[in-house]
Amino acid sequence: MFMTYCDVSLPVPLDQAFTYRLPLTMQHRVRPGCRILVPFGPRKLTGMVLALRSDAPEGSGVVKEALRLIDEEPVLDTELLSLGRWIAQYYCAPLGEVLRSMTPLSGEVRKTKLYSLTDAGRDTARQLLLGADDEDPTLQILRWLEARPLSASYLQKKLPDALNVIRSLEKKGFVAMEDLEAQRDPLRASASRLRASFIESGLRPGLASAPDGLKLTKRERELHAFLELHPGTHNLDELQAAVKGASQAARSLARRNLITLEPEAPTGVFSSDVPPRTLNPHQLEAYQQIEAALRGGKFHTFLLEGVTGSGKTEVYLKSIDATLALGRSALLLVPEIALTPAVAGQFFRRFEGRVAILHSAFHDAERAEQWRRIRNGIATVVVGTRSGVFAPVQNLGLVVIDEEHDASYKQQETPRYNGRDVAIVRAREAGAVAVLGSATPSLESRYNAERGKYTLIKLPERIEQRPMPDVEVIDMRQEFLETRKLATFSRRLVETIDERLKSREQTMLLLNRRGFSSFVACRACGERLECVNCAVTLTYHRRDRRMLCHYCNYAQKVPSVCPKCGSEYLNFIGTGSEKVEEELHRDFPQARIARMDHDTVSGKRHFESILHGFRDGDYDILVGTQMIAKGHDIPNVTLVGIVSADIGLGLPDFRAAERTFQLLTQAAGRAGRGNLPGIVLIQTINPEHYAVRLASEQNYDGFYRKEIQFRKLMRYPPFAALANVLVRSQNQEDALAMSSELGRMLDPAPEGVKVLGPAEAPVPKLKSEFRYQLLLKAADRRILNDTLRDLQRFGREQKWPATGLVIDVDPLTLL
Repeated sequence: MFMTYCDVSLPVPLDQAFTYRLPLTMQHRVRPGCRILVPFGPRKLTGMVLALRSDAPEGSGVVKEALRLIDEEPVLDTELLSLGRWIAQYYCAPLGEVLRSMTPLSGEVRKTKLYSLTDAGRDTARQLLLGADDEDPTLQILRWLEARPLSASYLQKKLPDALNVIRSLEKKGFVAMEDLEAQRDPLRASASRLRASFIESGLRPGLASAPDGLKLTKRERELHAFLELHPGTHNLDELQAAVKGASQAARSLARRNLITLEPEAPTGVFSSDVPPRTLNPHQLEAYQQIEAALRGGKFHTFLLEGVTGSGKTEVYLKSIDATLALGRSALLLVPEIALTPAVAGQFFRRFEGRVAILHSAFHDAERAEQWRRIRNGIATVVVGTRSGVFAPVQNLGLVVIDEEHDASYKQQETPRYNGRDVAIVRAREAGAVAVLGSATPSLESRYNAERGKYTLIKLPERIEQRPMPDVEVIDMRQEFLETRKLATFSRRLVETIDERLKSREQTMLLLNRRGFSSFVACRACGERLECVNCAVTLTYHRRDRRMLCHYCNYAQKVPSVCPKCGSEYLNFIGTGSEKVEEELHRDFPQARIARMDHDTVSGKRHFESILHGFRDGDYDILVGTQMIAKGHDIPNVTLVGIVSADIGLGLPDFRAAERTFQLLTQAAGRAGRGNLPGIVLIQTINPEHYAVRLASEQNYDGFYRKEIQFRKLMRYPPFAALANVLVRSQNQEDALAMSSELGRMLDPAPEGVKVLGPAEAPVPKLKSEFRYQLLLKAADRRILNDTLRDLQRFGREQKWPATGLVIDVDPLTLL
């Protein structure tokens, strides 16, 4: 008996499934985990089939019919569907949005908006078009739509201001919009990275037609002849130089099976000719423990705590070797795009064609290609960033989370999951071994190791008995008293950079702040230039000659006078990485300097270009934000300078000290990783702060003991479960009223839950939305989850906007 109905989860902010009737042609093909196209209001959406049923639910009314089955095979298996449900439950997120984030296959679907006239619009068009002015844009669009429905892209090509006109007509009820989704041409989906090659097809040289009887165009004949005369595979972009119009001709020939087109392997990873290293005694002991757990075939979690440069990556590689030898697959997560090329280079060298890369800098089509290689079992070693935790790895045996403490594992939009914690849950469900690696583990992970939940393994020394770098703390208060100058660089740092330039060694300088100056203030009236959408000051970017908001990207010209009082006396205050670069050029005109931050790195290839150049010795000094602080192993770097260790210490966040300690320790670890000893200079105005002092001593145990006492005293994680509840609205009165209603609902607080707030958020306005927040603590996570579900239910009963209530479980920042 075929099932005639299916429950579908849709990517909408509504935490429920929707039932659709299956056409007869689909009833024997649909399975849970397949994607399906269904109507949803005026739109057509791609959803995920959760379950099949023979009858419609009671009280469901008229059940709409599903439109099209996208996948013949499930894209999410039972294990991944179960993981999605766990994420939705734990993080209080709509299941549809969770499942959408788990499938990077949007590159296979082409989405368009189709506009057509309503009956009222058609009547109006007939009246207005009689003797009307052909130059009027509204009448032009009405005339075009009267002939046939048109897509948004077509209208924009015809008329630049078309979308504004369409919105106006929509509001008047003259135009209706329909979302359309269609399967994208697989040859076109990966156009940026295709390789073409000749295949024996029976087509004789010079023949004007193909075996299917259709004539070949001149460009198709030229390309076919070129590929026949030049055996091997050729990059499609490079073929354009040899054969004009090669891209279009190649796709046409491939559809007729005259040539093959296949995706090119991911590019831009560092080559790594370093052979496998012999493990030192500490590495060998760590590997043996992991290998024994792998042979045991049961879930086990290790915390691999190793100082910077201790060879954690080699332990990962040996553990993956052991996993593959057992016939199972491995997944390695790294925290940022920045780390992927460096790590992937070693993995490609070691495991060759069995490696797949998954991270957000790839285009949709590139991610889809990698995803399918993994699902088909071609790739058994997967390297990815946060979203890589959802890779459809077959027979998973090992999950490695490198730099497990890093905040970028936490997603800052719905679903707000932590990739590290999800990876551990996935390993548990698969009966796999999980390895969490870091030089500065998060307090939660170290606490779990102390309680026996994880097994702690330590790598206390660097490989090849290399010394840890010498660290000096420079008190910038004393520097000012002695020089009477507010300088960016201390005298000691300038001298040491000069020494490194003379000895042809390299330097890394860290300042975790973008831009040239932090803000602009008027010296006459004190006015600060603020973002129109956010309650933050604008940052001055000198190269781009603009003031920029780092939250919403609003930009405006640099003012010549104060917008409030008209004074010309504007003061540019603060220092960013762009200013550091300029001052280095001034002080060391002969030095070759590169900068790496969000402004200079707009994608993975820009990042790789800069880091390649620095690794190859094309630059003497690398300036950057936190993206230069972690994971990079460049042997000739012998000096690391921290321009200001105080950024972030004063934030209203209980993790501020932990983040500062981790950043300073990780940055210091970039020095002296080769044969030459390293030195680290930390500039600060808070030399007595325990985070700065213990980071300079590379003393993680000391910092852990100090910080865990504070957390226990204040009942912060790991001693309580935490959730940040945010209420937001573009109308401040609405946001205030909603937060007040939540406050009254939680008064008195449920037993076992402590409520802080409601209060204005630290950033009270963001992207034109006013924000108020409540902080909920509970010793029992189940009680906290029940309370959060009650809040969601209350919001639905009050008919609040679906995006008005934001719940962040286990937040890593309270800003």
